[in-house]
Amino acid sequence: MKKSLFISALVLVAMVSCKKTSKSPFEWNITKYAEVDIEAPDLSGISDNGKEVLNLYRFAADEVDAIYWEQYFGNKQALLDSIKDPAQKTYIEINYGPWNRLNGKSFIDGIADRSPGVGFYPADMTAEEFNAYDNPDKNSPYTLIRRAKDGTLETVWYHDAYAEHIDKISNYLKAAADITIKPSVRKYLLSKIEALRTDKYYDSGVAWLDMNDSKMDLVIGPNEAADDQLMGLKRSYEAFVLLKKEARTKELMQFVSRIGEFQQNLPGDPAYKTFQPGTGSNIFSCDALYYAGKANAGVKVIALNLPFDNDVQRDKGTRTILLENIIRAKYNKIIAPAAQVLLSVEATEHLVSEAFFWNIAFREVAHGLGVKETVNGKGSVEQALGSFNSTLEEVKANAAGVLLVCQLQKHFDIHRIFTKEDALTTFFVSTVRSELFGEGSSLGRANIMIYNYLKEAGVFDRKASGQYTLDLKKMEEALSNLTALVLKIQATGDKAEAEKLEAKYSKPSPNYEADRQNLAFAGIPVDIRLNFKK
Repeated sequence: MKKSLFISALVLVAMVSCKKTSKSPFEWNITKYAEVDIEAPDLSGISDNGKEVLNLYRFAADEVDAIYWEQYFGNKQALLDSIKDPAQKTYIEINYGPWNRLNGKSFIDGIADRSPGVGFYPADMTAEEFNAYDNPDKNSPYTLIRRAKDGTLETVWYHDAYAEHIDKISNYLKAAADITIKPSVRKYLLSKIEALRTDKYYDSGVAWLDMNDSKMDLVIGPNEAADDQLMGLKRSYEAFVLLKKEARTKELMQFVSRIGEFQQNLPGDPAYKTFQPGTGSNIFSCDALYYAGKANAGVKVIALNLPFDNDVQRDKGTRTILLENIIRAKYNKIIAPAAQVLLSVEATEHLVSEAFFWNIAFREVAHGLGVKETVNGKGSVEQALGSFNSTLEEVKANAAGVLLVCQLQKHFDIHRIFTKEDALTTFFVSTVRSELFGEGSSLGRANIMIYNYLKEAGVFDRKASGQYTLDLKKMEEALSNLTALVLKIQATGDKAEAEKLEAKYSKPSPNYEADRQNLAFAGIPVDIRLNFKK
């Protein structure tokens, strides 16, 4: 203990010293995001045409990045040109704007804190004004809300607002379609062009799921609505350029036929898990070659479950993608060292990298489970719960995902050497670390809620040293109860109950700041920033 305290003191002195000698206060902020070099991939099995397709994917992704800047903040170049401090510019680029991603606070003089609707709505628009606006297009995930000349509200479709960038993206994708040797890839790319030009994504979603014979993958377009914290509707543009890992994908695909079984094994009332995903689902393991837009902003995504289109999910299914090189980087840079700070020596024996991978895998599978439409005529879950949907969906996926891993590993269904105790312990470390993303994001709020729910259930004991001891039996039971509760709220579209649940559990506990300081003193970053090598 004395040695530990001595080391912490040295780290603190070093931090203070660095702050005194630093040319910019933003240099310390940048260190909270550990830089990770993503080495150029081995493309020895890719044809020359395939390599050119990858280049075109990346060019298209850069245009998506430009759209996202406009969506989230506005004029990127004008903002950067107004800043002289190079470190502050880097911090702006990490956050994709002047607001700290973890709490929404502005770090630039003269710019107000982030508004809940960011660039999707007029800054002065209230939820009440939006609700009173009589235009069905307002609820589309693909429209912006703007002020007309007379001060009233009007809608602008994404494909009109970002037409110049979409034309460039379409040209890159058409060029890729022309040279690919894979018919499924060509079909997907051409359907994606049509989707981007019309904001109708059903056909491209189906074509994407059918494109399962390519070593390369491209995720591109407006996907998640996490940035819209006002109405919870508007989706942000992002792009991922990916290279499939064939052996791991083959291992993961054995679970596809069991999606219906996983749905039924979720806890709670059977009435709240009636949704039947389509039979065209698949699970891929990939290495990420490039991120752009929302995917690259602040906390880095390590897995996906798409598309979000409820009709595609019902008729065809979803694709879960595990971003293996990014998962590995986060485990090595953050999760493993965080466990040494947060867990007792005995508990660290249950921290296993494979458990982390499979927890992430089934978290994404869980996104495709539960219900998508309310069972009582309130429409989609997304519309019924509004701004509360994103956070609750993250709670559901995290809790349900680790429960599925526990069920599978109890019967040795995952042929990797780890136990359900390893899965739960590794999940807890990830939860504590991820709650430090803060209240400013749905992901941060979700992990704070899970932590507080587990605390109320008596799952852990935090000692004066800052280390946790865990009751894993209680943890599994508490996660089951929490999953059942969230599924009920989603299925019934109970917005009042969603608000009540978030209000009760989403405030950081007194342990939050202590854990944050202990992890900071140990030099553990909040997240990573990616440097993609060509």
